[in-house]
Amino acid sequence: ALPSMSQPIPVQITVGNAQDLKTLKSNLLHTLVRVEYNGAVLGDSPKTNVLTDGTAEYDFSTSFEYCPDGPNSLDVLVQKPLLLTLLEVTSKDKKKTDKIAPLAQAVVDLLPLLQGTVLTIIVCWLDFIFVSQAGLEVTVSAKELLLSATQFSSGNLLSITLEAAYSVPEAFTADAQQNYMACLQMPAAGEKELPLLFKNGILKADGEKEPFPRPKNWPLGPILAPDALNIPDSFIVGGPYEDEDGELNKSEDKEFRSQAESARRVVWDMETRCFLDADAVAVLQTRIAECRHWPVELCRMSSGGKGKGSKSDKKDEDKQIAFHGVAYVNMMHLLCPGVKQIRGAFRVFNYEDSEVFEKLLSPSKIQLSDGTGESENVTNLSLEGQQYSEAGTFLVMEIKLDRPLVPKRLREELVQRVKELIPPRPALAPRTEGAKKVVENYHKRVTSVAVAILEEYHELFGKQLLDQGVMDHETMEEQKRQLNYELNTSGKYFAFKEQLKYSVVKIVREKYLKTTAFETKEQLQAFLSELYVYLVDHMHMALNKVGEAGVTRAMASLWQLLLFAREAEANKDLKLASLFYNQVMEPQISPAWLDYGAFCLLYEDATKAQECFQQAVCLDPQHTQSLLLCGIVCVKLQTYEEAEIFFEDACCLEPSSIIAWTLAGLFYELQNNYIQAERSFREAKKLLRAKLEEERRILEAAEGEGKKPSSPSTEDLEVHLISNPCSGQRHFPLDQGYLPLDQHSKDGKKKFPLCFLFVEVREVSVSSPALSCWAVHGVPALLTTLCAVPPQFVHKALAHELLSLQGGPTCAYYLALGWTYQLREDLPRWEECLLEAVRIDPLNPNVWAQKGHLCYLKKDFDKAKDCYERVISFEEDAADMHFVYLRLGSIYLDEKEYGRAKHIYLLACDNSASCLTWLGVGIACYRLGEMLEAEDALSEANALNNTNAEVWGYLALICLQGGRELEAEQCYKYTVKVRVRGLRAAPTAHPAPWPAGSAAVPRDGPCPAGVAAEPPNSQSRAARP
Repeated sequence: ALPSMSQPIPVQITVGNAQDLKTLKSNLLHTLVRVEYNGAVLGDSPKTNVLTDGTAEYDFSTSFEYCPDGPNSLDVLVQKPLLLTLLEVTSKDKKKTDKIAPLAQAVVDLLPLLQGTVLTIIVCWLDFIFVSQAGLEVTVSAKELLLSATQFSSGNLLSITLEAAYSVPEAFTADAQQNYMACLQMPAAGEKELPLLFKNGILKADGEKEPFPRPKNWPLGPILAPDALNIPDSFIVGGPYEDEDGELNKSEDKEFRSQAESARRVVWDMETRCFLDADAVAVLQTRIAECRHWPVELCRMSSGGKGKGSKSDKKDEDKQIAFHGVAYVNMMHLLCPGVKQIRGAFRVFNYEDSEVFEKLLSPSKIQLSDGTGESENVTNLSLEGQQYSEAGTFLVMEIKLDRPLVPKRLREELVQRVKELIPPRPALAPRTEGAKKVVENYHKRVTSVAVAILEEYHELFGKQLLDQGVMDHETMEEQKRQLNYELNTSGKYFAFKEQLKYSVVKIVREKYLKTTAFETKEQLQAFLSELYVYLVDHMHMALNKVGEAGVTRAMASLWQLLLFAREAEANKDLKLASLFYNQVMEPQISPAWLDYGAFCLLYEDATKAQECFQQAVCLDPQHTQSLLLCGIVCVKLQTYEEAEIFFEDACCLEPSSIIAWTLAGLFYELQNNYIQAERSFREAKKLLRAKLEEERRILEAAEGEGKKPSSPSTEDLEVHLISNPCSGQRHFPLDQGYLPLDQHSKDGKKKFPLCFLFVEVREVSVSSPALSCWAVHGVPALLTTLCAVPPQFVHKALAHELLSLQGGPTCAYYLALGWTYQLREDLPRWEECLLEAVRIDPLNPNVWAQKGHLCYLKKDFDKAKDCYERVISFEEDAADMHFVYLRLGSIYLDEKEYGRAKHIYLLACDNSASCLTWLGVGIACYRLGEMLEAEDALSEANALNNTNAEVWGYLALICLQGGRELEAEQCYKYTVKVRVRGLRAAPTAHPAPWPAGSAAVPRDGPCPAGVAAEPPNSQSRAARP
């Protein structure tokens, strides 16, 4: 509704030409068009001849007045169409009046008139049997805008569609005297209320379900052409029950809904609309905020009463209202950002003023009767209304707005807000490569080319040259000539030269700092001579290194450093873990910043963690996981507004991310914003269903072709992990990880029903070197273990898991719950959870691995050994085999079963080699008297980490055994040096050398690892870095 205007605005309707009228009736000669609006006939066109080609020119105009306070108000304009009726005119005698018979009808929606002054369309005639090809040109125009641009942009169009009432009481009958009605009211400006009525519901008996899609109908009474009631381009499309906003949308309601939709029902399929001005929009928002449940009343009314007669007549009419019920629609969804439509099923209850008062805090203003009936009548209404509850009646309806009440922030706005929260980091200063680095690069290029030339030589002359004795000079020159010929004719010579070209140019620029042209040829010649000598010398140096036995080892890869950091974490050596994380970090790699940030958050340095996560966002603003982790750390720091921005930006950046929507839902739940949380979870479930359906389709297609599917099955979920914290086999990038779950398929692949939130909990923050999973509304949202999530997230996730489970808690639930107790060091309750997990799934290797860890921490090493041996006997590996091997090997060493210890540690080296695994092999071999193998293993350990004092200690013992006193002395000095530096750098480190979880040697090992050391200068294998 809009404020009153001083003058009404004429709306003119012009009927132009008609086409293909012969398709309606072949012998059609004369016609006219009648124009009606809002129940009034606006006029008839003159009688017009129909030409032989089926065209007719009416050139007829009529009008009505639009006035906000008149009968043709804005509310009428948006919900009632213009009705055009084509009449056939026949006359047998000129003296008699022409006979007029209706032939077809058409409707024109006047809603577009609100956005302009002229509306020109071609409408199709709808005869009484089918839609005809005949068309009619109609122009509707207003002398001025009905709404100004400001009024239209500040207002909103509200559309309400009542589809049907299902599972209606058996007392409902298909009587022509019965009118099934529903009504609700919408607020207008001030204290006004706009009642919206849905009349003439059609009672349908048992049969097929209503089809989808099906057209929506105008809120009009019966007309000559029933198909003309259909609103153009407006359909009811339906959708999965789980995506609805109302009630009865759970999985347990699916069967009831399906049965009810094919049983007795009252169908309206009617849409009514109203335009809300700016004041009405504000009132609507306020009313929804004050009271989220709005009543929709339902009744059966007899058509016996007529008119507005006397008071007694009114009483007679009121007595014919029956089955007065009410459904409560939760309108709170419309206050969620970006939401402009809600659709769902809503249960119908007996109408009682007290209940409506409780829901609305004020009695309903919609009066189906004046309330003056006798008490007997009221009692009857109450008894009849109770039949709705007994029958389980529910209404299905849709409420839609043209624009959301709360606009959703655009992606550009969110990006700008994130930039404001995270100032752009300064650009890295330009860094020129040093001379040392370019020379090393030249060595690598020379080595690479030499190896390639050697392979060419082997292809030409074979590899068994030594068996032929010393090669004579002539044979060597002949082979050299043939090799040069082959390289030149194949083009490989020039390819090799191009490989060296770039490194030579870098040497000229970085070593000789020569970037300008030479002034004379003599200077050029002198420089080339000097450069040639330098390059040849370094070529010889590089080639001499190729054949050396002691080739310098490359640095540990990133995944190995990450594994070392995890081992140090399990060892409670936080200083050493921090050192390894810093070595893992690369300035331009986001996952490294996330790993270190999660480590900082774990140990309650949330500010440092926030800096790391923000750095990752600076490096890649399009990285969803970085944004999610920024939101999580903001929750930890209690900056909830910033957290919402990060979560919203992540969902907007990657709307197909199940993880993002699930974590956003948990966040909104923590804020008690249950409506927004429900919508986030629903979006996640929708994405999950689509994903599973696509994977199922691929699987079925592969099985149909008789091939083994290459894509993951519905139970194998490709998840986004920052890293694999347990297996240690490699560092998983954020877009390639795979999560081992706790059940197993026959083909050996791990599987589970994909309903997990991958998080871990501690008193304040969360992390562990073991996997854990939680369900959230059946939505998989998997994160790395090191994603240190505040405990509120985990509590919510576990609560959802327990509520969503059917048939009781699963093994995965007890494993997850047990991990929370493990992290709190509550061993008795952890043991209870593992007992339940073993009872449910005794063949799960993850359960036995965790039980082994529990016994190990309780120092019950016999039981721990039994559990670990059982884990190894399974065909499938547990999620954290690395620590299973380490702890089992430690037990074997303590029990002096050195042969078994060696075997287990070798398995660990094959699974995920680290300094600790090779150290275990070395100790076992040393105890077995296998000194050469022990020295080799300890050399491998030293190459991976030359800061481990225990490695140097055992190397010193081996050197003493072999009589190499000088090397033994050097190793001993470095043992002491590394130990002292470690104690100085980490005075708060654990005094025990091998705490539970990371032992690779007997529990009475000699000394702990430090954090920094220099390798000795000895060239022996034992002292090799």
